[in-house]
Amino acid sequence: MKCRYCMSPDSKVVDTRSAEDGESIRRRRECVNCGRRFTTYEKVEELPVMVVKKDGKREPFDSQKIRAGVMKACEKRPVSAMDQDRLVNDVEKEIFNLLEQEVKSELIGEMVMNRLRELDEVAYVRFASVYRQFKDINTFMAELKLLISEAHESMEQK
Repeated sequence: MKCRYCMSPDSKVVDTRSAEDGESIRRRRECVNCGRRFTTYEKVEELPVMVVKKDGKREPFDSQKIRAGVMKACEKRPVSAMDQDRLVNDVEKEIFNLLEQEVKSELIGEMVMNRLRELDEVAYVRFASVYRQFKDINTFMAELKLLISEAHESMEQK
């Protein structure tokens, strides 16, 4: 592994342990040339998944796009970065567990919205308004009414 400080190609592993997420290995390395230490993460290589967009175009799956949308929806909301990361990781795992080479963007959007609904209703509505491209106030109100009725039903069940 190339040293990030002096760019020497030689380093040695001084410590190895499972990363917090349990999905990767954390390695502490020491540069043979300059002696400085740095950390690397090793992760299982996954098969590439293509996302089929609404217009039929295909592009490689990129969890950073989900992360950007979730961050925007959760802006100025009491949703921690850890909860946002967990949501993105859960969606990513679910997509890869489908074992499909192609996944429709609509399915990914629904996965995100279902998790956001449980996490923060305002963030959910923000995400849904962009994702579902509400054309006017009536479609926006219909979504809000649906959310309110679901909340009432869940309160009645308790």
